[in-house]
Amino acid sequence: MNAPTTPGASSAAQPTTPDVAVTRAPVAAIAREPFAINLPPRVVSPLVLASAHSGRHYPDEFLALSALPEAVLRQSEDCFVDRLVAAAPELGVPLIEALFPRVYVDPNREPAELDQEMFADRLTMPVNAGSPRVLAGLGVIPRLAANEQEIYAKKLSPAEAETRLNLFYKPYHRALGDLVARTKRQFGLCVLIDCHSMPSAGAWMDGLHSRQRIDVDYVLGDCFGAACAERMTAAAESCLSDLGGRVRRNNPYSGGHVAQAYGRPAQGIHVLQLEINRALYMDEAALAPSDGFARTQESMVRLIERLSLAAQQLAKAA
Repeated sequence: MNAPTTPGASSAAQPTTPDVAVTRAPVAAIAREPFAINLPPRVVSPLVLASAHSGRHYPDEFLALSALPEAVLRQSEDCFVDRLVAAAPELGVPLIEALFPRVYVDPNREPAELDQEMFADRLTMPVNAGSPRVLAGLGVIPRLAANEQEIYAKKLSPAEAETRLNLFYKPYHRALGDLVARTKRQFGLCVLIDCHSMPSAGAWMDGLHSRQRIDVDYVLGDCFGAACAERMTAAAESCLSDLGGRVRRNNPYSGGHVAQAYGRPAQGIHVLQLEINRALYMDEAALAPSDGFARTQESMVRLIERLSLAAQQLAKAA
């Protein structure tokens, strides 16, 4: 677990030059650290941030199995979202991030969202083959990458599913669950912001929507009110709008597996999924930060500040 070297409030949380390097290593090496938790010296509110889809540590074995070049695989990333919200610990807010790529194994899916047709032999684990995401090729082990391109030229062994779930998916969710539970014990509730980004030209990585150009800057998904208190969603909407952003709720993203599985407002666990339009902060073709990166990063600082205060107020009112 990492803690920031410079504690402080908003004045200390300055935009930083992003570290966007890609790591390539054997599965065993990457599995030694499948996620990172960045803890502040002092946690100031029930707010927690997560970035599940910004991992850039690619297993060599996966790259060897893939029929696609790395540049195409990387278009599946929620590129650099971890860097956009990197100031969270300086603001007293924990941040957990998956370090493995979601195109390898996707932590925002149910563990049973597996496509039996991808595997050479029968899987022995539970399989939810009827899931719309599985049918679209976007299960917990995706079949498709960018632009609906097939990732694999041949079928995988069932051992691949076991490796990816046991060494990457499950450890991430154990850590996320522990962090949520620890926060709830300390404050009486937890507000988890599940941070993502969306391609400006359409929502192909969910496989459920058209590729029409996204006409908003941010989408807030609270499962239509089932996963998060209205006052938290409203606080995020107001903050982003005040910063000049175009904001919409629950369309085209209402909340993935994390929001659906963890969001239990009646039990004191609130989850809000945040989607950031990639056109705001990156060159989507070059997979590189753009001139808008620092401005978007500063907007995230303001959002974290606002939501941290709102979460404290929610805990007092509980």
